[in-house]
Amino acid sequence: MSRKKAVVAMSGGVDSSTALALLVEQGYECVGVSMQLWDYSKKEDGSGATPGSCCTLDDIHDARRVAESLGAPFYVVNVEEAFSKEVVDYFISSYTSGSTPNPCIKCNQILKFEVLLNKALGLEADYLATGHYARIERGPWGFSLKKGADQDKDQSYFLFTMTQRQLERVLFPVGSLTKAEVRERARKLGLKTSEKAESQEICFVEEPSYAQFLSERVASAPGDIIDTTGKVLGAHKGLFNYTIGQRKGLSLSGGPFYVLDIDVPSNKVVVGPMDMLYSKGLVAREVNWINPESKEKAGSGLTGVEAKIRYRHAGAKCAVTSRNDGSIEVIFEEPQKAVTPGQAVVIYRGDEVLCGGWIEGAIK
Repeated sequence: MSRKKAVVAMSGGVDSSTALALLVEQGYECVGVSMQLWDYSKKEDGSGATPGSCCTLDDIHDARRVAESLGAPFYVVNVEEAFSKEVVDYFISSYTSGSTPNPCIKCNQILKFEVLLNKALGLEADYLATGHYARIERGPWGFSLKKGADQDKDQSYFLFTMTQRQLERVLFPVGSLTKAEVRERARKLGLKTSEKAESQEICFVEEPSYAQFLSERVASAPGDIIDTTGKVLGAHKGLFNYTIGQRKGLSLSGGPFYVLDIDVPSNKVVVGPMDMLYSKGLVAREVNWINPESKEKAGSGLTGVEAKIRYRHAGAKCAVTSRNDGSIEVIFEEPQKAVTPGQAVVIYRGDEVLCGGWIEGAIK
């Protein structure tokens, strides 16, 4: 019987390194692959990437060393053009349209689970494997996506766009482990990445902040900061410097004030007290349903579920209703703070991802 073949997406971190090691242990024929996403050599001062960012040339070197130590062939796939178009341009256009993007979700959706998965299948691999903290289970109607065993590191929120075709062909080898267990396995296996720090930054924002990154690429006009009555309280430095719920950097007397809305047509930032940040619900578009049974029930209203409106959100009990145009309306049992257009909302029942979509706006 021939061995199953897996292409392992390697970021150069401990999670994907351990994913490769576990599959080798389990008898898979493995190939390590890293994606070249961004050309850090373009940085003017030549200093390379910001410490803490991911997918750098150093990370690719680390991935190669791990693959070689495990006897796995290793390749680099240059996807800079697709990354620039599908992720970086999306990031820029979101901020300039008053939304707050999530580039990691777009990268997963388009590069990892479309471009890289297709390349893996082209290499006659049975699976693409990644180091995500999530789990895939087979059920009576197909494949379900579930939270990782480590609730603090769970990354299922970033994976809501996955399709049944993708879930059938993807492995998450570390999804049933905690981060501590992953590091311990890496130490025992002698992997060079076992103590490597986690990446924290947006991988292509090597400057001190995303605002500086944007300011070097798009024009931004200063404008008024107003309250909900239209009274001018101060001036903003360009709309992309602000996001819903922001308090710092407003430089306003009185208050405290929080960003309530970013009005692109009038080039104004609307602020108010914290209690005005709360919303009873939201509308989301570009919805991807992973669980078809829940999709059917949502037509008449889906209850007993939870919504996460940002990655570190604790989750809120809610009801979900599908609308004729394919969008969903989410109504919370308790009002939620800082519902932010452009971010993702992901709907769970227990630890299972039912669906997710992009927040269009809050329901006050």
